[in-house]
Amino acid sequence: MDIESIANWNPWWNTKEVPETFKGIRRTVDPLIFESIKEREIIALTGIRRCGKTTLMYQMIDRLLKSCSQSQILYVNLDDEILNKNSLEEIYSTYRQNKNPEKQAFVFLDEIQNIEKWERFLKKYYDMKDNVKFVISGSSANLLRGEYATLLSGRNLTFNISPLSFKEFLDFSSIEYKGITGQAKNKILNELNKYLEYGGFPEVHFKNEDLKIMLLRQYFDDILYKDIVKRHNVNAKKITDLAIYLLTNISNIFTIRKIRNFTGLSIDSIKDYVSYLDEAFLIIPINHFAYSLKEISQMPRKSYASDCGLRNIVGLRFSSDAGRLAENCVCIELKKRKYDIYYWKGNNEVDFIMKGKDNSLTAINVSYSDKIEDREIKGLEEFKKQFIKTKKMIILTKDTEKEENGILFIPLWKWLLAKDE
Repeated sequence: MDIESIANWNPWWNTKEVPETFKGIRRTVDPLIFESIKEREIIALTGIRRCGKTTLMYQMIDRLLKSCSQSQILYVNLDDEILNKNSLEEIYSTYRQNKNPEKQAFVFLDEIQNIEKWERFLKKYYDMKDNVKFVISGSSANLLRGEYATLLSGRNLTFNISPLSFKEFLDFSSIEYKGITGQAKNKILNELNKYLEYGGFPEVHFKNEDLKIMLLRQYFDDILYKDIVKRHNVNAKKITDLAIYLLTNISNIFTIRKIRNFTGLSIDSIKDYVSYLDEAFLIIPINHFAYSLKEISQMPRKSYASDCGLRNIVGLRFSSDAGRLAENCVCIELKKRKYDIYYWKGNNEVDFIMKGKDNSLTAINVSYSDKIEDREIKGLEEFKKQFIKTKKMIILTKDTEKEENGILFIPLWKWLLAKDE
């Protein structure tokens, strides 16, 4: 193949630096991503399409250029139809023959799921102890599961990248959020409204309203068609209908029967389609909390959107959306904080149950209002009575802040900006 096809994606070969427009804004990501660049293990970045994986790769390259020569770094965009027609072996051989025949190489393979048998290529060079470090990215949670996980077991470090947290959203807006009072608080609440409406995709953040809407629609289509329809060869209309149904009904319990009535899909197809939406990071399904796996499997699940902006662009809108979007925002934040999360339903309901490392439980209800309904309090009290390991009970509000009968009432914006305990 032609080295020029590869060179187009590697401008630092000539300029010795990453273009400023490529580097973007620094985000709050796991520092191990950068620290592990000199380790042997393959670094895998997974996450929803357009969440910032490519920019993070460019930031890693920028850091590497301070300690190695530009020819030692190869970036390959496998969304490029010219490049993904070639095998990884052809691309790597062309690079070695033309740019770096013997020095250590740092090879970045972006959207690697577009190439067949990519995992065998990586395993081969890893096991040969070739003088190469691989960093890969993919828009599928299935990237390193199943056969891939078996082949690459013990050979990779996986990091999940997601759209902006609310803290990062404020960073992108250059808004200070420490020691908030008065007018500054109003500014933060205004930004929170934007975050709940348009979500946290980095590129969307800087566009005007019309372009935000266009981009989000394009993202939704790309995720469905490139990451689900094309990969799994499924019915485009039915998977779209299912996605819209789940995104419209965020925070609601869903059952196979309800979905079957809405879509006409078979039970097996529904299970597959929901798993595809989950793997593409479009939805966040959560299970009912119980200590019994059998009980968990018998209870219906709830579903949330991985980004509020995506949900709003395709889901039908209701008058209760503010509360549901606030709840969705909490789900996203808990996932970013790497908690295993569940919901619970007895006579009343608890929106989120979190398990701590010491097996203690935290129960959270979201009431994006300053008129807290009795059921929000009763749900928490009922849960604590049944599960004695409950350590904390929290209600996230619009502006109410107090502690009463063992329940912490915390404004949503303040909780989103607080340091995780």
